[in-house]
Amino acid sequence: MAEDDDKKQAEGHKMTDHVYGQTFQHEHGDDADHEHDEWESDGPLEENPLWIADNVTLTTVGIDIGSSGTQVIFSKIRLRRLAEDLTSRYYVVSRDTIYLSPVSLTPYASETRIDDEKLRKIIEDAYQGAGVEKKDIDTGAVILTGEALRRENAQAISTMLSEAGGEFVCATAGHHMESMLAAYGSGASAASLEGQMRVLNIDIGGGTTKLGLIEGGKVMVTAAVHIGGRLQVVDENFRIVRLDPAGRTHARRAGFDWKLGDTVTSEQLDKVADIMADTLVAALKARPLPHDVAHLYLTDPIEDFGSLGGIMFSGGVAEYIYAREERDFGDMGKRLGTAIARKVAEGKFLPWPMLPARECIRATALGASEYSVQLSGNTSYISNPGKLLPRRNLQVIQPPFEAGEEIDPKALARAIISHRKAFELEDTETEIALALRWTGAPSYERIHAFALGIREGLADKIAEKKPVYVMLDGDVAQTLGALLREELHIESEILVIDGVMLMDFDYIDLGKVRVPSFTVPVTIKSLVFSEDPRGPRAKEIIHHREDDHHHGHDHAHGREHGHGQHHHHDHDHDHHHGHGHSHGDHKH
Repeated sequence: MAEDDDKKQAEGHKMTDHVYGQTFQHEHGDDADHEHDEWESDGPLEENPLWIADNVTLTTVGIDIGSSGTQVIFSKIRLRRLAEDLTSRYYVVSRDTIYLSPVSLTPYASETRIDDEKLRKIIEDAYQGAGVEKKDIDTGAVILTGEALRRENAQAISTMLSEAGGEFVCATAGHHMESMLAAYGSGASAASLEGQMRVLNIDIGGGTTKLGLIEGGKVMVTAAVHIGGRLQVVDENFRIVRLDPAGRTHARRAGFDWKLGDTVTSEQLDKVADIMADTLVAALKARPLPHDVAHLYLTDPIEDFGSLGGIMFSGGVAEYIYAREERDFGDMGKRLGTAIARKVAEGKFLPWPMLPARECIRATALGASEYSVQLSGNTSYISNPGKLLPRRNLQVIQPPFEAGEEIDPKALARAIISHRKAFELEDTETEIALALRWTGAPSYERIHAFALGIREGLADKIAEKKPVYVMLDGDVAQTLGALLREELHIESEILVIDGVMLMDFDYIDLGKVRVPSFTVPVTIKSLVFSEDPRGPRAKEIIHHREDDHHHGHDHAHGREHGHGQHHHHDHDHDHHHGHGHSHGDHKH
């Protein structure tokens, strides 16, 4: 018996030790193949293992590096499986902020280069302030946005941060992704869901203004305009110390030909801010757009907002619009916010009511801290958790395949092979995750045919015993995984996870299995958001007849689950269905 114990000690404690109900109360080192959700043995219902299986808490971090500000937010996210659905999907039900770092000015070493060492210090200070260690982080995102994306070392910063930050995602956010994160973080998404109305979120940052049109809790369309609060900066003597090209353009529109080093007056700055506010109104209201406004759009404009229930502001400039901030940082932020607030009060801004924002300057970082975490259910098949998990930066490919009544394995194999070719992923070295839609009856014949198609489509990888990762949106993962291993005799390690919605160009991080819920945290990040996400579906929704509401018309978006709450898990996909992205749009 002692010999068995020694052997077990040497092998390390594994997840299989829990399968037959062995004690949960124990400690283990970093080499374990799973993580524990914590509770006290004599505690209340919320701390009971059965309750915990349906309710999972993750510690997340959101790091937002913008044109002008950098901030770090630590949150606890609670996800719950809705038992009445008989499903393995988990939904975000609440988020509590553990720690908000002070907003620091993004440090620049030169005009074009962000100072990555100073940045590392800001991040380290935040971890210290929060009393959180890297190993405590389950998931999260680093978002490089606005002008920070243009800097020559954006990629180096991404890399430095992913090394410095623990188990989390590093994504550079294009305008569309940032618009979307801001709309979730500001509270506009929740407001649209609660009020059953369409809301326009206007996020005004240091370099750009992001627009997000939200209905039923989902961001339907996004856009970005080159208007921001830090395109012009002056020192205490009113000498211009920073002037972006767009900042010069706005000054010219106000009748000034400003150059770096010029000395200006407070009145001139006010005039430029006023013109910028008018330009924003024109960008939103004037259709067709005047040429000098149209060229300020960094994306296609939103042609028609439809029937809006209200507008919400977020971003640093919104702190002034809602009169939450008094200080002046030598840029246009305070002046621009004050000008917009005045126009709103005079009824000159837009004909829609202004809604109170939950968050302003922190909206994007909050959106990032809870960005697209899906917890795959306990019906997953994982042949060897120690070898397969955790995994970072798996590229997702979604072969176009509709599972009909009868599944044709050869057609599925052809779809997988040609899709790997299209993405230049036919080598066996690059690890990929196949995202497949599963519809119809979970009969043995259909699942077996599906498994055959996967085996044939990945034959080269399987021959080299490379791991096989399959992500499904239906609940057949366990059966499919067991068939691949036991009946088709695939010797590769196999991971099949269900209840996850993924698309081409997504990248995923997989965390360790969590006990006792036997779930795997899946963090989804889309590195390619610089394309316009408006697919045919979005256009159809934007332009639907307004009287549809009176006929109890149930739109596909936002209500498909029928639970009247923010179904966070797939918000980052619904807004870009049916849209082809090109490799040229990668913003690394």
